[in-house]
Amino acid sequence: MLIRNAKISDGDGSLVDLRLDNGEIASIITTGSFTTEADQIDAEGRWVSPGLWDNHVHASQWALSARRLDVSAAESASRAGELVANALAAGAVVAAGQPFIGSGFRDGLWPDAPTLEVLDAAGAGVPVVLISGDLHAAWLNSAALELYGHRGHETGLLREVEAFEVARRISSVPDDLLDSWLAEAGRAAAARGVVGIVDLEMDWNLDSWRRRMAAGFDSVRVEFGIYPQHLDRALELGLHTGQSIAPLLGVGRFKVITDGSLNTRTAYCYDEYPGLEGREGSRGLLTVPSAELLPRMRAASRAGLESSVHAIGDHATSLALDAFEQVGVGGRIEHAQLVADADLARFAALGVTASVQPDHAMDDRDVAERYWAGRTGQAFPLRSLLDAGATLAFGSDAPVSALDPWATMAAAVGRSRGDREPWHPEQQISAREALAASTRGSVAVGQPADLILTDSDPSSLTAPQLRDVTVWATLMAGRLTHLARVE
Repeated sequence: MLIRNAKISDGDGSLVDLRLDNGEIASIITTGSFTTEADQIDAEGRWVSPGLWDNHVHASQWALSARRLDVSAAESASRAGELVANALAAGAVVAAGQPFIGSGFRDGLWPDAPTLEVLDAAGAGVPVVLISGDLHAAWLNSAALELYGHRGHETGLLREVEAFEVARRISSVPDDLLDSWLAEAGRAAAARGVVGIVDLEMDWNLDSWRRRMAAGFDSVRVEFGIYPQHLDRALELGLHTGQSIAPLLGVGRFKVITDGSLNTRTAYCYDEYPGLEGREGSRGLLTVPSAELLPRMRAASRAGLESSVHAIGDHATSLALDAFEQVGVGGRIEHAQLVADADLARFAALGVTASVQPDHAMDDRDVAERYWAGRTGQAFPLRSLLDAGATLAFGSDAPVSALDPWATMAAAVGRSRGDREPWHPEQQISAREALAASTRGSVAVGQPADLILTDSDPSSLTAPQLRDVTVWATLMAGRLTHLARVE
């Protein structure tokens, strides 16, 4: 494959030809120097950049969410109930013995609380399950509580482990159907310039992705995570981080969730949540204490599995960094949404990457101002982490945020969405830094031919311009996975 008449992002703007061979960039020479190639693309002066990665995706949930009722716009529990009732009245089909499912609610700022009464009235006897926008809570009516073994629960609002189990059970659809939805989602991701995802679905992902790729899934690379309940199985198979299972499938990291989330008020913090003072869980939930985390990380490390530790609250983040220090290995902290000043420099010192989701800041800014009042200067501290020498890896946490790396970069650069003023603009980073956190490698000889072509240089765009980027072409290992139609 030959790409003609391209300009390299963050380069001097001169036109070059790129010859791609065996999945790599074989050579880069001034335009017109190569002889005719059988397969070629005329970039017509467009900019070539490394392909984009989403470093945190829940793949099955990502595909399933598009088939569920979207209640993300509900500004109250009563409104969420109305949306459910309206959908059922309009003829939504619910199979016998199955629940009606919605997703995306965020109750942190609601004037009323999620209750059984609201969903019981909305469901009129039909089991109803609503999954929260952050995936850390599930709101069930009485019929659904009976169905999933929680009869007698006072409110129907399950959190953390109980919510995860319900989410797992309602996600059980035929393999071929789910795989077809994921193939569709993968093609949509490639159209946005994505060449790879890190799948952190709470499942045994090795067999699932082997099956999908054997059936023809080939739009993005996949690195799959391994959860504690599957660690022994992974160790028996000798899996290790970076291992190639198939051309597009690799082993990712050992994932441990040590606290909850901000919207569910379960992120583990040093300070109490307003309104919860003196109650059990007033500082959030530490779901995996250090005494459990350390032996798991050590076992994974001995086998060559790097750890990814979910930590959102500042106390959970401190404890995760302590664990990395005690084990003596680097890895990743997923989210790091609230970080104590004393911990900023520890990321770089310990070789721990901050795997962050900048678009969450746009969703969470108001709830953070309420529940992390006075501390939001430490929330989503991208500039501070970079200045302290940390490495950032961007992701969406899809379906929590849309799998759109341009929206992710725009949030990091602008710290705003729509016409709102930037939130803590001192934490803005440059487009060049955002692109680096969204890519792997560079446009250089010997690098993988995972590339995108765009009309503008992404490293020089403003936040609004990043949101409006159109990807003209995406190549993975030198093969086109997306080519825009030119009218």
